[in-house]
Amino acid sequence: MPSMSKFARKSVLGLSMLAALVQATAAANLNFDYGAEKVRGVNLGGWLVLEPWITPSIFDAAGDAAVDEWSLCAALGQDQCRSVLAQHWSSFITADDLNQIAAAGMNHVRIPVGYWAVQHLDGDQYVDGQLEFLDQAIGWARGAGLKVIVDLHGVPGSQNGFDNSGKRGAINWQKDNTVDISKSVLKALAARYAGDGDVVTAIEAVNEPNIPGGVNQDGLKQFYYDSWGVLRESSQDTTIVLHDGFVPTESWNGFMSADSGVWFVMMDTHHYEVFDSGLLAMDVNSHVNNVCSFTGQHVQTSDKWTVVGEWTGAMTDCAKYLNGKGVGSRYDGSFPGTTKIGDCAGKSTGSVDALSEDDRTNLRRFIEGQLDAYEKGTGWLYWTWKTEGAPEWDMKQQIAGGVFPNPVTDRQFPSQC
Repeated sequence: MPSMSKFARKSVLGLSMLAALVQATAAANLNFDYGAEKVRGVNLGGWLVLEPWITPSIFDAAGDAAVDEWSLCAALGQDQCRSVLAQHWSSFITADDLNQIAAAGMNHVRIPVGYWAVQHLDGDQYVDGQLEFLDQAIGWARGAGLKVIVDLHGVPGSQNGFDNSGKRGAINWQKDNTVDISKSVLKALAARYAGDGDVVTAIEAVNEPNIPGGVNQDGLKQFYYDSWGVLRESSQDTTIVLHDGFVPTESWNGFMSADSGVWFVMMDTHHYEVFDSGLLAMDVNSHVNNVCSFTGQHVQTSDKWTVVGEWTGAMTDCAKYLNGKGVGSRYDGSFPGTTKIGDCAGKSTGSVDALSEDDRTNLRRFIEGQLDAYEKGTGWLYWTWKTEGAPEWDMKQQIAGGVFPNPVTDRQFPSQC
């Protein structure tokens, strides 16, 4: 690499000094100090972006063709889909849910939303109407003393091919004008909540862009830089959240760091131990050791604030439709090409109270181990607050059933990491 000229070195120095000055000024008004306080929170998954495993009844009622939100609306038609979703949006999450989250000692909720809530594209099967409920949730969060991370969970063309992006199948983000549309959606969200900085302290540029699956990392980096600029048009002190794209979080070191002229940048990494047969075969001791090692290798080594923005107490992939509607589970061998490890009875659907005593104990221990591990970084947000009956994933049930600590700082299995 050619050596940097004196002029270039002075320019970089001047830029970093300017950034430091702006950051210091903004920090004086920062409504949550991610450098000093621990994020303790939960995702409101399956609410404003549907997932078949969180609310299987909605998808079962729509027939076999409904495997994601796009095909759900295609199967039902626009009017019926709007009616079904409006009923869901108005009942699945309420002010009482946010009050319960705060009462358990949490300080954040992460709220997924799709681009289609903001902008309708030609040919879209989606319906809109989600933003009025997001507005309402921000008001509830204010009343409960919670901060909100608004998470752009689905972008045009799908950034990962998962049903949680709104459309299962091929990854077509970064084609045509999909990136520009994504930036316009972020711009609209940032402007909409610019006056709610006391609550909306962070916006996530895109959830789980799948680099191993084909998302171009250089293009993603440019999108992240551009998204930072889009947020700064509306606010100097909103933190931008960058998902690591399923590559090692520390591999992003040096990118958009404070000395590159940007400020208030947080990395988001997601950690699950249920989508691999080798991991599923492990006992709870191995699972706890894994998350402790994961944090040491990939969270504490990051040069930016780093939050584990999705994780679970689950140690099986038994939850109905977890791997996709119509797809089986690795744990019981019903997933194509897998061999049975154990029985999914009581874990596919059911309640926390119906789990065996051993399962309940192991669930609590694994949850506590992750809480301790992830607080070695910036903190954590559990996936997810509520389901229709996935006991290994449902924090609301887990708190009520005594397998998720309440308050979240309580420990029956202390100092596991």
